[in-house]
Amino acid sequence: MLPISPAALAACAGAARRPARADWSPDGGRTWLPVPAVAGGEVRPDRTAECRYSAGVDLIGIPLGRSGINTVSTQVRLFQGIQAPRADVEWIQAGVYVVDRLTRTRHGATLELLGREDVLRAARLPTPRTVGPDTARALAETLIGEALPGVPVAWLAGIAPDTPLPGWVVDEDRWAALAGGTDSSGTDTGIAAALAAELYADAAGIPTYGPVPTLNAPVVWRIPYGTALVEPAEQESAEGLVNLWSISGDGGDGAPAVGPVYVWDSDPGSLTYAGPDPVGDPLAPQREGLTGVRIRSARYASPLITSTGQGYDVGRARLADSLGIQASLSFTAACNPALEPGDVVEVEVRPGEWQRHVVDSCPYTLGAATQSCTTRTTARRLT
Repeated sequence: MLPISPAALAACAGAARRPARADWSPDGGRTWLPVPAVAGGEVRPDRTAECRYSAGVDLIGIPLGRSGINTVSTQVRLFQGIQAPRADVEWIQAGVYVVDRLTRTRHGATLELLGREDVLRAARLPTPRTVGPDTARALAETLIGEALPGVPVAWLAGIAPDTPLPGWVVDEDRWAALAGGTDSSGTDTGIAAALAAELYADAAGIPTYGPVPTLNAPVVWRIPYGTALVEPAEQESAEGLVNLWSISGDGGDGAPAVGPVYVWDSDPGSLTYAGPDPVGDPLAPQREGLTGVRIRSARYASPLITSTGQGYDVGRARLADSLGIQASLSFTAACNPALEPGDVVEVEVRPGEWQRHVVDSCPYTLGAATQSCTTRTTARRLT
Protein backbone atom coordinates (compact mmCIF):
# COMPACT_ATOMS: atom_id res chain seq x y z
CA MET A 1 0.00 0.00 0.00
CA LEU A 2 1.18 3.51 -0.75
CA PRO A 3 2.26 5.68 2.19
CA ILE A 4 -0.81 6.96 4.06
CA SER A 5 -1.23 8.14 7.65
CA PRO A 6 -3.52 6.22 10.04
CA ALA A 7 -5.77 9.28 10.27
CA ALA A 8 -6.19 9.50 6.50
CA LEU A 9 -6.76 5.76 6.22
CA ALA A 10 -9.48 5.93 8.86
CA ALA A 11 -11.04 8.89 7.07
CA CYS A 12 -11.42 6.83 3.87
CA ALA A 13 -14.43 5.08 5.38
CA GLY A 14 -15.89 8.22 6.92
CA ALA A 15 -16.57 11.83 6.12
CA ALA A 16 -13.66 13.27 4.16
CA ARG A 17 -13.04 15.78 1.39
CA ARG A 18 -11.41 14.27 -1.68
CA PRO A 19 -9.78 16.95 -3.82
CA ALA A 20 -7.70 16.05 -6.86
CA ARG A 21 -4.77 17.77 -8.51
CA ALA A 22 -2.44 17.23 -11.46
CA ASP A 23 0.94 18.40 -12.74
CA TRP A 24 2.40 18.20 -16.23
CA SER A 25 5.98 18.00 -17.46
CA PRO A 26 7.34 19.11 -20.84
CA ASP A 27 10.74 17.45 -20.36
CA GLY A 28 10.31 13.84 -19.27
CA GLY A 29 9.69 14.55 -15.60
CA ARG A 30 12.63 16.85 -14.79
CA THR A 31 10.33 19.81 -14.14
CA TRP A 32 6.64 19.82 -13.23
CA LEU A 33 4.08 22.57 -13.77
CA PRO A 34 0.74 22.70 -11.92
CA VAL A 35 -2.54 22.20 -13.78
CA PRO A 36 -5.02 24.98 -12.84
CA ALA A 37 -7.96 22.60 -12.30
CA VAL A 38 -8.97 18.94 -12.61
CA ALA A 39 -12.60 18.67 -13.73
CA GLY A 40 -12.81 14.91 -13.19
CA GLY A 41 -11.24 11.65 -14.13
CA GLU A 42 -10.70 8.00 -13.37
CA VAL A 43 -7.57 6.16 -12.25
CA ARG A 44 -7.33 2.49 -13.24
CA PRO A 45 -4.63 0.54 -11.34
CA ASP A 46 -4.58 -3.02 -12.71
CA ARG A 47 -1.92 -5.66 -12.14
CA THR A 48 -3.17 -7.74 -15.08
CA ALA A 49 -2.66 -4.90 -17.59
CA GLU A 50 0.67 -4.26 -19.33
CA CYS A 51 0.54 -0.66 -18.07
CA ARG A 52 -0.22 -1.06 -14.38
CA TYR A 53 -1.62 2.48 -14.15
CA SER A 54 -3.86 4.06 -16.79
CA ALA A 55 -6.26 6.96 -16.45
CA GLY A 56 -8.67 9.30 -18.15
CA VAL A 57 -8.84 12.90 -16.94
CA ASP A 58 -10.34 16.28 -17.84
CA LEU A 59 -7.92 19.18 -17.31
CA ILE A 60 -8.89 22.85 -17.37
CA GLY A 61 -6.80 25.92 -18.19
CA ILE A 62 -3.85 24.06 -19.69
CA PRO A 63 -1.71 25.12 -22.68
CA LEU A 64 -1.83 22.77 -25.65
CA GLY A 65 0.39 22.15 -28.64
CA ARG A 66 4.15 22.17 -29.09
CA SER A 67 4.83 24.36 -26.03
CA GLY A 68 2.06 22.81 -23.93
CA ILE A 69 0.47 19.42 -23.38
CA ASN A 70 0.76 17.11 -26.38
CA THR A 71 0.88 13.39 -27.19
CA VAL A 72 4.60 13.36 -28.05
CA SER A 73 6.63 14.71 -25.14
CA THR A 74 4.24 15.45 -22.25
CA GLN A 75 4.05 13.52 -19.00
CA VAL A 76 1.26 13.97 -16.45
CA ARG A 77 1.08 13.00 -12.79
CA LEU A 78 -2.13 12.77 -10.78
CA PHE A 79 -2.85 13.03 -7.05
CA GLN A 80 -5.90 12.11 -5.01
CA GLY A 81 -6.28 13.98 -1.75
CA ILE A 82 -7.82 12.83 1.54
CA GLN A 83 -8.81 15.51 4.04
CA ALA A 84 -10.21 14.36 7.36
CA PRO A 85 -12.24 16.85 9.44
CA ARG A 86 -10.01 19.54 10.97
CA ALA A 87 -6.93 18.18 9.17
CA ASP A 88 -4.78 19.19 6.23
CA VAL A 89 -5.09 17.49 2.86
CA GLU A 90 -2.94 14.38 2.53
CA TRP A 91 -1.97 13.80 -1.11
CA ILE A 92 -1.69 10.24 -2.47
CA GLN A 93 0.13 9.80 -5.78
CA ALA A 94 -2.14 8.32 -8.46
CA GLY A 95 0.28 7.56 -11.27
CA VAL A 96 2.74 9.16 -13.68
CA TYR A 97 1.66 8.95 -17.30
CA VAL A 98 2.31 9.70 -20.94
CA VAL A 99 -0.50 11.07 -23.07
CA ASP A 100 -2.00 8.41 -25.32
CA ARG A 101 -4.90 10.47 -26.69
CA LEU A 102 -5.86 14.15 -26.40
CA THR A 103 -9.23 15.72 -27.20
CA ARG A 104 -9.44 19.51 -27.08
CA THR A 105 -12.41 20.87 -25.09
CA ARG A 106 -13.78 24.36 -24.62
CA HIS A 107 -11.79 25.00 -21.44
CA GLY A 108 -8.88 22.56 -21.76
CA ALA A 109 -8.55 18.93 -22.84
CA THR A 110 -9.65 15.40 -22.13
CA LEU A 111 -6.66 13.07 -21.87
CA GLU A 112 -6.31 9.32 -22.05
CA LEU A 113 -3.18 8.39 -20.13
CA LEU A 114 -0.91 5.33 -19.96
CA GLY A 115 1.80 4.51 -17.44
CA ARG A 116 5.48 4.77 -18.24
CA GLU A 117 5.55 1.14 -19.34
CA ASP A 118 4.17 2.51 -22.61
CA VAL A 119 7.44 4.38 -23.17
CA LEU A 120 9.37 1.12 -22.86
CA ARG A 121 6.92 -0.70 -25.13
CA ALA A 122 7.23 1.94 -27.83
CA ALA A 123 11.04 2.23 -27.65
CA ARG A 124 11.73 -0.84 -29.77
CA LEU A 125 15.33 -1.49 -30.75
CA PRO A 126 16.11 -0.26 -34.29
CA THR A 127 18.30 -3.30 -34.92
CA PRO A 128 18.83 -6.66 -33.15
CA ARG A 129 21.34 -6.42 -30.34
CA THR A 130 23.20 -8.89 -28.15
CA VAL A 131 22.87 -7.93 -24.49
CA GLY A 132 24.94 -9.46 -21.70
CA PRO A 133 26.47 -11.34 -20.21
CA ASP A 134 26.13 -9.19 -17.10
CA THR A 135 24.05 -8.86 -13.98
CA ALA A 136 20.29 -8.39 -14.23
CA ARG A 137 20.66 -4.97 -12.62
CA ALA A 138 23.20 -3.71 -15.16
CA LEU A 139 21.27 -5.01 -18.17
CA ALA A 140 17.86 -3.76 -17.00
CA GLU A 141 19.05 -0.32 -15.98
CA THR A 142 20.81 0.14 -19.32
CA LEU A 143 17.77 -0.87 -21.37
CA ILE A 144 15.41 1.25 -19.24
CA GLY A 145 17.77 4.24 -19.12
CA GLU A 146 17.95 4.40 -22.90
CA ALA A 147 14.17 4.91 -23.08
CA LEU A 148 13.63 6.81 -19.82
CA PRO A 149 16.74 8.95 -19.23
CA GLY A 150 17.31 9.94 -15.63
CA VAL A 151 14.56 7.70 -14.22
CA PRO A 152 15.78 5.35 -11.45
CA VAL A 153 14.92 1.65 -11.27
CA ALA A 154 13.61 0.16 -8.01
CA TRP A 155 14.48 -3.38 -6.87
CA LEU A 156 12.19 -4.57 -4.10
CA ALA A 157 13.07 -7.02 -1.33
CA GLY A 158 12.93 -10.62 -2.46
CA ILE A 159 14.49 -9.92 -5.86
CA ALA A 160 18.16 -10.69 -6.59
CA PRO A 161 19.24 -7.93 -9.00
CA ASP A 162 22.87 -9.09 -9.06
CA THR A 163 21.92 -12.48 -10.56
CA PRO A 164 24.29 -13.11 -13.51
CA LEU A 165 22.53 -13.53 -16.83
CA PRO A 166 24.05 -14.94 -20.03
CA GLY A 167 24.15 -13.02 -23.29
CA TRP A 168 21.17 -13.25 -25.62
CA VAL A 169 19.90 -11.50 -28.70
CA VAL A 170 17.11 -8.96 -28.37
CA ASP A 171 15.47 -8.76 -31.78
CA GLU A 172 13.60 -5.49 -31.27
CA ASP A 173 11.13 -5.73 -28.40
CA ARG A 174 12.67 -3.86 -25.47
CA TRP A 175 9.71 -4.55 -23.19
CA ALA A 176 9.86 -8.31 -23.80
CA ALA A 177 13.56 -8.28 -22.91
CA LEU A 178 12.91 -6.36 -19.69
CA ALA A 179 9.77 -8.14 -18.53
CA GLY A 180 8.86 -11.46 -20.09
CA GLY A 181 8.05 -12.58 -23.58
CA THR A 182 9.45 -14.53 -26.48
CA ASP A 183 12.03 -13.72 -29.12
CA SER A 184 11.50 -14.22 -32.86
CA SER A 185 12.26 -17.95 -32.53
CA GLY A 186 9.59 -18.38 -29.84
CA THR A 187 12.09 -18.82 -27.00
CA ASP A 188 10.96 -17.46 -23.65
CA THR A 189 13.09 -14.53 -22.50
CA GLY A 190 12.74 -11.60 -20.15
CA ILE A 191 14.75 -10.33 -17.19
CA ALA A 192 11.76 -10.12 -14.84
CA ALA A 193 10.61 -13.65 -15.66
CA ALA A 194 14.13 -15.01 -15.10
CA LEU A 195 14.23 -13.40 -11.64
CA ALA A 196 10.79 -14.71 -10.60
CA ALA A 197 9.71 -11.07 -10.62
CA GLU A 198 7.33 -8.73 -12.38
CA LEU A 199 8.15 -5.35 -13.90
CA TYR A 200 5.83 -2.36 -13.64
CA ALA A 201 5.84 1.40 -13.20
CA ASP A 202 4.54 2.20 -9.73
CA ALA A 203 2.30 5.09 -8.69
CA ALA A 204 5.31 7.42 -8.73
CA GLY A 205 6.25 6.31 -12.23
CA ILE A 206 9.35 4.39 -11.08
CA PRO A 207 10.10 1.21 -13.08
CA THR A 208 10.01 -1.46 -10.40
CA TYR A 209 11.12 -5.08 -10.24
CA GLY A 210 9.06 -6.70 -7.49
CA PRO A 211 8.16 -10.22 -6.38
CA VAL A 212 4.99 -11.88 -7.61
CA PRO A 213 2.43 -11.18 -4.84
CA THR A 214 1.25 -14.07 -2.70
CA LEU A 215 -1.31 -14.52 0.06
CA ASN A 216 1.54 -14.89 2.57
CA ALA A 217 2.28 -11.16 2.44
CA PRO A 218 1.10 -8.97 5.34
CA VAL A 219 -2.49 -7.75 5.21
CA VAL A 220 -2.56 -3.99 4.52
CA TRP A 221 -6.31 -3.33 4.87
CA ARG A 222 -9.26 -5.10 6.54
CA ILE A 223 -12.69 -4.46 5.06
CA PRO A 224 -15.56 -5.35 7.42
CA TYR A 225 -18.92 -6.57 6.18
CA GLY A 226 -21.71 -4.02 6.23
CA THR A 227 -19.49 -0.97 6.68
CA ALA A 228 -17.02 -0.67 3.83
CA LEU A 229 -18.25 -3.65 1.81
CA VAL A 230 -21.28 -3.55 -0.49
CA GLU A 231 -22.67 -6.39 -2.62
CA PRO A 232 -19.67 -8.72 -2.99
CA ALA A 233 -19.68 -10.79 -6.20
CA GLU A 234 -17.70 -14.03 -5.98
CA GLN A 235 -16.56 -15.95 -9.04
CA GLU A 236 -14.46 -19.03 -9.77
CA SER A 237 -12.75 -20.05 -13.00
CA ALA A 238 -10.37 -22.81 -14.06
CA GLU A 239 -8.91 -20.66 -16.84
CA GLY A 240 -5.14 -20.47 -16.54
CA LEU A 241 -5.05 -22.80 -13.52
CA VAL A 242 -1.74 -24.69 -13.19
CA ASN A 243 -0.73 -26.71 -10.12
CA LEU A 244 2.47 -28.32 -11.48
CA TRP A 245 5.24 -26.37 -13.22
CA SER A 246 8.27 -27.79 -15.01
CA ILE A 247 11.07 -25.22 -15.27
CA SER A 248 14.27 -25.54 -17.32
CA GLY A 249 17.03 -23.41 -18.76
CA ASP A 250 19.44 -23.94 -21.63
CA GLY A 251 21.36 -21.07 -23.14
CA GLY A 252 22.46 -23.12 -26.14
CA ASP A 253 26.06 -22.02 -25.55
CA GLY A 254 27.50 -25.36 -24.46
CA ALA A 255 26.97 -24.75 -20.73
CA PRO A 256 25.15 -27.50 -18.81
CA ALA A 257 21.38 -27.26 -19.07
CA VAL A 258 19.40 -26.45 -15.93
CA GLY A 259 16.60 -28.73 -14.87
CA PRO A 260 13.97 -29.50 -15.42
CA VAL A 261 12.97 -28.72 -11.85
CA TYR A 262 9.40 -29.19 -10.67
CA VAL A 263 7.25 -27.07 -8.40
CA TRP A 264 3.71 -28.03 -7.43
CA ASP A 265 0.91 -27.29 -4.98
CA SER A 266 1.91 -29.46 -2.02
CA ASP A 267 -0.74 -28.19 0.42
CA PRO A 268 -3.17 -31.07 1.20
CA GLY A 269 -5.71 -28.47 2.35
CA SER A 270 -5.82 -26.82 -1.05
CA LEU A 271 -8.41 -27.65 -3.68
CA THR A 272 -5.59 -27.59 -6.23
CA TYR A 273 -3.40 -30.07 -4.30
CA ALA A 274 -1.24 -31.95 -6.81
CA GLY A 275 -0.35 -34.83 -4.50
CA PRO A 276 2.75 -35.61 -2.45
CA ASP A 277 4.96 -36.17 -5.54
CA PRO A 278 3.16 -35.89 -8.89
CA VAL A 279 6.43 -36.32 -10.80
CA GLY A 280 8.16 -39.19 -8.99
CA ASP A 281 5.06 -40.98 -7.71
CA PRO A 282 1.97 -39.99 -9.71
CA LEU A 283 -0.07 -42.93 -8.35
CA ALA A 284 0.28 -41.83 -4.72
CA PRO A 285 -3.11 -40.02 -4.62
CA GLN A 286 -4.82 -43.17 -5.92
CA ARG A 287 -3.21 -45.35 -3.24
CA GLU A 288 -4.16 -42.84 -0.55
CA GLY A 289 -7.76 -42.56 -1.73
CA LEU A 290 -7.43 -38.93 -2.86
CA THR A 291 -9.81 -39.20 -5.79
CA GLY A 292 -10.22 -35.42 -6.15
CA VAL A 293 -6.57 -34.75 -7.06
CA ARG A 294 -6.26 -33.42 -10.61
CA ILE A 295 -3.00 -32.45 -12.30
CA ARG A 296 -2.86 -29.32 -14.46
CA SER A 297 0.71 -28.96 -15.63
CA ALA A 298 2.68 -26.48 -17.74
CA ARG A 299 6.29 -25.96 -18.79
CA TYR A 300 8.47 -22.86 -18.85
CA ALA A 301 11.95 -22.73 -20.35
CA SER A 302 14.26 -19.75 -20.68
CA PRO A 303 17.94 -19.42 -21.61
CA LEU A 304 18.23 -16.82 -18.83
CA ILE A 305 17.74 -19.48 -16.12
CA THR A 306 21.28 -20.51 -15.25
CA SER A 307 20.99 -22.30 -11.88
CA THR A 308 18.76 -24.82 -10.14
CA GLY A 309 17.95 -22.37 -7.36
CA GLN A 310 16.90 -19.76 -9.90
CA GLY A 311 14.70 -22.40 -11.56
CA TYR A 312 12.92 -23.13 -8.28
CA ASP A 313 12.38 -19.40 -7.67
CA VAL A 314 10.82 -19.00 -11.11
CA GLY A 315 8.64 -22.07 -10.54
CA ARG A 316 7.37 -20.84 -7.18
CA ALA A 317 6.52 -17.44 -8.66
CA ARG A 318 4.64 -18.94 -11.58
CA LEU A 319 2.82 -21.32 -9.26
CA ALA A 320 1.71 -18.47 -6.99
CA ASP A 321 0.32 -16.63 -10.01
CA SER A 322 -1.42 -19.63 -11.58
CA LEU A 323 -3.08 -20.94 -8.39
CA GLY A 324 -4.57 -17.66 -7.22
CA ILE A 325 -6.69 -16.93 -10.26
CA GLN A 326 -9.38 -19.53 -9.85
CA ALA A 327 -11.28 -17.82 -7.03
CA SER A 328 -11.92 -14.09 -7.36
CA LEU A 329 -14.00 -11.49 -5.58
CA SER A 330 -15.39 -8.23 -6.90
CA PHE A 331 -16.68 -5.70 -4.42
CA THR A 332 -17.32 -2.02 -3.87
CA ALA A 333 -15.66 -0.46 -0.85
CA ALA A 334 -14.81 2.93 0.58
CA CYS A 335 -12.28 4.52 -1.77
CA ASN A 336 -8.75 4.03 -0.51
CA PRO A 337 -6.42 5.67 -3.08
CA ALA A 338 -3.38 4.21 -1.29
CA LEU A 339 -4.43 0.68 -2.24
CA GLU A 340 -2.17 -0.85 -4.90
CA PRO A 341 -2.42 -3.89 -7.18
CA GLY A 342 -0.67 -6.76 -5.44
CA ASP A 343 -1.71 -5.67 -1.94
CA VAL A 344 -3.19 -8.32 0.36
CA VAL A 345 -6.52 -7.43 1.96
CA GLU A 346 -8.89 -9.26 4.29
CA VAL A 347 -12.55 -9.04 3.29
CA GLU A 348 -15.51 -10.08 5.43
CA VAL A 349 -17.58 -11.57 2.61
CA ARG A 350 -20.33 -12.70 4.98
CA PRO A 351 -20.81 -11.96 8.68
CA GLY A 352 -17.97 -13.68 10.51
CA GLU A 353 -16.41 -15.09 7.31
CA TRP A 354 -13.11 -13.39 6.50
CA GLN A 355 -11.15 -14.17 3.34
CA ARG A 356 -7.62 -13.11 2.42
CA HIS A 357 -7.26 -11.85 -1.15
CA VAL A 358 -4.62 -10.34 -3.43
CA VAL A 359 -5.80 -7.16 -5.16
CA ASP A 360 -5.60 -7.38 -8.94
CA SER A 361 -7.35 -4.12 -9.84
CA CYS A 362 -8.71 -1.21 -7.81
CA PRO A 363 -9.97 1.56 -10.14
CA TYR A 364 -11.57 4.68 -8.73
CA THR A 365 -13.02 7.98 -9.86
CA LEU A 366 -11.12 11.04 -8.66
CA GLY A 367 -13.09 12.56 -5.79
CA ALA A 368 -15.40 9.56 -5.37
CA ALA A 369 -16.20 8.02 -1.99
CA THR A 370 -16.19 4.41 -3.24
CA GLN A 371 -14.16 2.21 -5.55
CA SER A 372 -14.55 -1.21 -7.13
CA CYS A 373 -11.91 -3.88 -6.55
CA THR A 374 -11.22 -7.24 -8.15
CA THR A 375 -9.15 -9.71 -6.16
CA ARG A 376 -8.07 -13.33 -6.25
CA THR A 377 -7.35 -16.02 -3.70
CA THR A 378 -6.56 -19.72 -3.48
CA ALA A 379 -9.56 -21.88 -2.68
CA ARG A 380 -9.13 -24.29 0.23
CA ARG A 381 -11.01 -27.42 1.17
CA LEU A 382 -13.61 -27.07 3.89
CA THR A 383 -12.70 -29.20 6.92
